[in-house]
Amino acid sequence: MDTSFQRARRPEQKNQRREAILAIAAELAHDSGVAQVSLGDIAAKVGLAKSNILRYFGTREEIYLQLTMREGTDWAAAAGGALDKASGHLAVATALTDAYVDRPLYCDLTTHAETMLEHNVSVAALKIYKLWAIDTYFTVGRQITVACPQLTDTDGASLVMAASAFVAKLFPITRPPEALRELYDREPEIARVFPPFRPTLQRMISATAAGLLAAH
Repeated sequence: MDTSFQRARRPEQKNQRREAILAIAAELAHDSGVAQVSLGDIAAKVGLAKSNILRYFGTREEIYLQLTMREGTDWAAAAGGALDKASGHLAVATALTDAYVDRPLYCDLTTHAETMLEHNVSVAALKIYKLWAIDTYFTVGRQITVACPQLTDTDGASLVMAASAFVAKLFPITRPPEALRELYDREPEIARVFPPFRPTLQRMISATAAGLLAAH
């Protein structure tokens, strides 16, 4: 990707610059975690002043909302592909879980979506994000109902929403800060209380799906 031009004037140059900013923001989040990356970090890595970054995205949070939609669309495609071959709520839980586990950046973004990334963002940007989220919930939700015909489209969307809530709670446990890692090393009985990500997520999604099925 050629971003050697000093000032992006043509539409294709502006698009290249936006893509470069998103790619750097994703790279930094992979390395340090979404919560640790500042607008200044992104600007320094891209090689632009912060004011120039803001020509393309209104805020740091808007950059990461854009990445959430991009990563989430990829997650939905992977989950949907697995759901096409799934039958029953256990297979549904596996499909959703595997798509999350394979995408740690999306898990991290999901963790911070409501608590951080929806703050300091324009109404217009939030509307785009929320409409995307609703469409994603119901698109994957309808695919869930093919695997579990007893469920309604609303049930399917609710299961997707519940899965994202489980991810938001469970995923940070897999990335403890240094002091917490030291505590776990010293006190393994404390560490054992906090469950591993994948099997716990799968079990919680499966249990929720079973509960929705039992309600019919």
